[in-house]
Amino acid sequence: MKILKRIPSLAAICMGVLLCAALPAQAGLFDDDEARKAILDLRQRIDTLSKVTEQRSAQQSAEQSAEAAKLREQITPLQSDNASFKRGLLDLQNQIESLRADVANLRGQNEQLARDLAELQRRQKDIAQGVDERIRKFEPAKVAVDGREFSADPAEKREFDAALATFRKGDFAPAQTAFVDFIRRYPNSGYVPSALFWLGNAQYATRDYKEAISNFKALIAATPDHVRAPEAALSIANCQIELKDTRAARKTLEDLQKAYPQSEAAAAAKDRLLKMPR
Repeated sequence: MKILKRIPSLAAICMGVLLCAALPAQAGLFDDDEARKAILDLRQRIDTLSKVTEQRSAQQSAEQSAEAAKLREQITPLQSDNASFKRGLLDLQNQIESLRADVANLRGQNEQLARDLAELQRRQKDIAQGVDERIRKFEPAKVAVDGREFSADPAEKREFDAALATFRKGDFAPAQTAFVDFIRRYPNSGYVPSALFWLGNAQYATRDYKEAISNFKALIAATPDHVRAPEAALSIANCQIELKDTRAARKTLEDLQKAYPQSEAAAAAKDRLLKMPR
């Protein structure tokens, strides 16, 4: 392009040549031979200029083609790099989306694990509470009966309470059996003195006086300071009276007054002695 700007156009050259040829004609300085010679010379010069122009045009075209090829060589890698960049960017976006999906999946798994853990902890708590409750059902517990405190197994307490409930309903024969079974099953229980007392009363109610006396005496011998001991002594005297053993009954009542002088049973023994024949 720059080369073409420096080369005069062919029309301008021809115009200049014609002007130069016209000037001699106007002045009358040339004849026909000279005119033909000038024309031939002009044509030769025009041909020469045309060749030069064509050569220069061809050279310029070649240079432009070379520059264009060079530009293409420079542009092609850029285009290739741009395509690679676009592919890389697309791959990166795909990876990001995949990572987002993985994160969402992991978050969902974590939430499920948290729920499972909470449910497991709740179940463990329920199981622990259930175990504690079952253990408590079998563990000895403090009980108080007839003013005495001691430890008793839950089953032990249930059986004594059941036997006593049977006696209080007036079912004396079943109550007698229940207390006998209880004493045999729990010979070292803190309930035994009370069980002997109620067993003696059940036997008295069924007129088994001798067995009643035996159990009342067992209570007094084992725990003379028991709250039921004065009543047991009075019950022995009652059994002896029912057996027509007045002498033994009198002695029992007298011993009762001496052993437990402040008890209600001692006051009752005093009245009973006054009414007994000598």
